[in-house]
Amino acid sequence: MTPSTLKVTIARGAAGDDTFDVPATANQTVLDVVSWIQQNADPTLSYRFACRVGMCGSCAMMVNGVPRWTCRTHISKVLQGDTVSIGPLRNLPVIKDLVVDMDPFFDKWIAAEGVHHPTATRDDPIAPIEETSAGRVVANAGIECINCSVCYAACDTVTGNDDYLGPAALQRAWTVLNDAKDGDKAAILDAVSGEGGCHNCHSIGSCTAYCPNDLDPMTAIAGLKRATTKFFFKRGR
Repeated sequence: MTPSTLKVTIARGAAGDDTFDVPATANQTVLDVVSWIQQNADPTLSYRFACRVGMCGSCAMMVNGVPRWTCRTHISKVLQGDTVSIGPLRNLPVIKDLVVDMDPFFDKWIAAEGVHHPTATRDDPIAPIEETSAGRVVANAGIECINCSVCYAACDTVTGNDDYLGPAALQRAWTVLNDAKDGDKAAILDAVSGEGGCHNCHSIGSCTAYCPNDLDPMTAIAGLKRATTKFFFKRGR
């Protein structure tokens, strides 16, 4: 049973932690709790959200030490007694309170060559792709990533290695690598096999365990490890 009042601790970096008494309501989400605090108790509290329905991922925060979409996390599921702790995503610089700087996350997407390398121009006809082909099936498995950075915050390798590209960037690279229309697979393999690349992954699996969209970055990274190893020996001939 949810208590009538919640004790909510907000981690605010160098400013320390603040605890608020928040009225409990039916079907209350963690994002609802944060919004109540900002609207009723502390208007200076900074946080980020947009869609409120699990489509954008911008409301991701640490809840009792676990990265979650706060709009889709019911407070009753994470309460410890009548308390809950909320903080900014780890592994990213904090701008203020619960707002993190996403630039390092997206910079690593670019560093991993997680971008499409075209083989045609917009004036060329669109080449058909067989949806059941092996490569397309693999690519489709990771295409629903919405860049929320939950996997990045969950990754202990990122915590210990600032250069590590991280699970989201590597999963994106794997998706593009398996896209039949991509024109520079060598660039992708070079990017993800270097310093900070896929071979730094320890296969702990937190990225897959905590992905709110049920994606599997760990399997994607394993695929990159195999592909880069084959590429290395093939190039060495």
